[in-house]
Amino acid sequence: MRLRTTVLIVLAFLLAAVAAAFVAGGSATIIEKRSRLATRVAMEEGGHGWVHVETDGLQVILFGTAPTEAERFRAVTRATAVVDASRIVDNTDVASIDAMTPPAFSVRMLRNEDGIQLIGLVPAGTDRAGLVARLRAALKGGAVTDMLETASFPAPPGWTAALNYGADAMQMIQRAKVSVDPGAVRVEAMADSPTEKTRIETSLARARPSDVRLSSEISAPRPVIAPFTLRFLIDKMGARFDACSADSERTRDRILDAARAAGATGTLGCTIGMGSPSPQWGEAVDLAIRALGQIGSGVVTFSDTDVFLSANPEVATAQYDHAIGELESNLPKVFTLHTELQAKPAEKPAAAGFSAVLNDDGKIELRGRMTDARARTATESFARAEFGAEAVHGAMRLDPEMPQGWPTRVMTALQALSSLSSGTVEVTPDSVHIAGVSGDPQASDTISRVLSGGLGSGSRIAIDVHYDRHLDPALNLPDGPGCTARLNEVLKAHKIAFEPGSAVIAKDALPVIDLLAKAMKDCQEFPMEIGGHTDSQGSDEMNLALSQDRAQSVLAALQGRGLWTGNLTAKGYGEARPIDTNDTEAGRENNRRIEFRLIADADAAGAEPVSGSAPDSAPKPAARPEGLMPDQTGSDQTGSDQMGPATAEAGEDGAPMDGTDGDSGDGAPMDGAPEDDTAPANSAANTATDSATTSAAASAAPADLAPAGTLPAAPSAQAAPAGAAAEPATPQQTADVAQPDAAPTVSAPAQGAPRAAEPGAPPPALAEAAPVTDPAAGPGTDAAAENATEPASEPEAAPATSPRPQKRPAGLGKGKAATTAHKRAHK
Repeated sequence: MRLRTTVLIVLAFLLAAVAAAFVAGGSATIIEKRSRLATRVAMEEGGHGWVHVETDGLQVILFGTAPTEAERFRAVTRATAVVDASRIVDNTDVASIDAMTPPAFSVRMLRNEDGIQLIGLVPAGTDRAGLVARLRAALKGGAVTDMLETASFPAPPGWTAALNYGADAMQMIQRAKVSVDPGAVRVEAMADSPTEKTRIETSLARARPSDVRLSSEISAPRPVIAPFTLRFLIDKMGARFDACSADSERTRDRILDAARAAGATGTLGCTIGMGSPSPQWGEAVDLAIRALGQIGSGVVTFSDTDVFLSANPEVATAQYDHAIGELESNLPKVFTLHTELQAKPAEKPAAAGFSAVLNDDGKIELRGRMTDARARTATESFARAEFGAEAVHGAMRLDPEMPQGWPTRVMTALQALSSLSSGTVEVTPDSVHIAGVSGDPQASDTISRVLSGGLGSGSRIAIDVHYDRHLDPALNLPDGPGCTARLNEVLKAHKIAFEPGSAVIAKDALPVIDLLAKAMKDCQEFPMEIGGHTDSQGSDEMNLALSQDRAQSVLAALQGRGLWTGNLTAKGYGEARPIDTNDTEAGRENNRRIEFRLIADADAAGAEPVSGSAPDSAPKPAARPEGLMPDQTGSDQTGSDQMGPATAEAGEDGAPMDGTDGDSGDGAPMDGAPEDDTAPANSAANTATDSATTSAAASAAPADLAPAGTLPAAPSAQAAPAGAAAEPATPQQTADVAQPDAAPTVSAPAQGAPRAAEPGAPPPALAEAAPVTDPAAGPGTDAAAENATEPASEPEAAPATSPRPQKRPAGLGKGKAATTAHKRAHK
């Protein structure tokens, strides 16, 4: 009995122990799973995804690599919020400190009247002393304060180029803040004037390295406009502004919208400035321009609050009355309106007047009429004050019949002419016509303000001014020699390589073409030659053809990069022009080259063309795309109905070729030049005789008398033979041409005329070649030679033997305003 009881007690204890163990084990497993799950959820919520959680009984073990020590500490601390800290086993570690990212390098350069301050963080290897010395050299006064900090990290990509460019920008501007970051520069500056703003923006863009981003914010004060002027006209050339002023962006937009509604097209501009005579300026201009648009033809001029609207004679009276009535009824009261419907001009001789010609060398000639000697002296003194004491040549005659206030009218016109780089002004009692070329994009506005302020808003004015960006000092564009020097510097530093024995540009030389295209961006308007040269290995014919093909390949590559190549000519010289010996490999390598040269330089040197050169390598005049040369797009953009024949005389499209037109030579007056300021009545006879003389001389002159590189005459300009050219001329015209005082005969060349045989001499006058006889030249030569020996007084010989009219004084040739840039490009 006792044994049984004992067994039962033992079994009960065993069952209790098993049950307790089972319960304890299950409880531990549940606690372990819950602790692991709760800890993992806490790590995810805390952003510690790098932590790996394991459990061992009641212990919670953390594994993983923390990015920083602070991150590891935050993960452990968050785990203790879930389970007891005594149960946590921290087996985490921290990433190596060597993997830390470098700090953000940045420099701020501040410049004012006191000097330059440098603030920021730069790599330890930065040449701070060199940077300070470089900036100090740009200061006329003040000091450079270096407050830079350094960090022992290598310079990031783009840092050195950006820092150097930022230092360059700081030297260009007087008051500025330049922020430099790796690969990026931001410039904030204050300019003294809109012109200075343009200069700064252009200089920054030109100096920017290709791997540096530039952002700029250049501000300039608005100009003071006095008088506040606007001039809008509609004629056969279309609707356009001669001058435009606005007091705000909103007013400007309103004025331009009105102009477009009146028929103006293209890019329109309006100067925003201070000095508006009324807050209702925009409303008044809007009404006036829309009224002129309804009239259809005329001009409206604002000079402060004075408004003058002149309608052209062809406008119908009813149409004029309706538009003017509406304008008078709605124009703000502060403005004074004067209107005019021009009468149809009666046939009468041209009124006597005054003219002045400003040459591109700065010299000016005054011609025409002045009331008395005192007024003439005052006018010449005024011109010397405007253009320089040595630049004025007076040739004015006295005429007491000129209207009252004539000297003031002439001096105002001269003041307007001083805004141009070259040009002409013609003054009559009832009109002023000014035409020319300027490097100031606002020259037309300035001239309109000067003339309106000095003559009154009701004066009849015609303005024909072209903007030439190469004359703009703010853009600082290179001239022709500067362009060729820039291109040849690129080729000197990076030679263009070709595939052996072929004209294919090597792939590793394509970046050189890109550099050439960048250097030529501002040089597309200058006629240049791409010369190809080889060494002496191989036959002459093979080298000549290879050099021509290589020059043509470079031309094609530049054209393929979006450049206008109408002024580029490819020419191969083969081995004829070595620059080094052909006895060594290094010398032959130097002789294998591409060179750029101004065609004008080649013409002046009188270089002989290489025998056998490709016929298409001779320089040819090329039509220029619209917009590249605004100064050569014609100058007849002022209404001819306002100025009559004077407008057509002021400008002609195209530039005459050197040595083919005596009227547009070097500008030096010759002995016997005509002194009258009006066109002779027999101009048609002179033109016919010119054609005859040109034809006879061209047929008589052998090829070796023409300088190398002389441009061939355009087919449209070719004249008929001498006999045919003289046919239309009437006996009266022939007699006029053959006047003894017009010019010497062909057999006695004019004094000072250059000889064609002299090396380096300019092209001879074509008439001097007439006496040369050549049996191979054809019958035209014999006829010219025969006539050259006959007396100049015989009418039948005059058309064939009279030399070309002598050169006018500087700037008096036709098309002066249109050819200024052409002559500048050939200097």
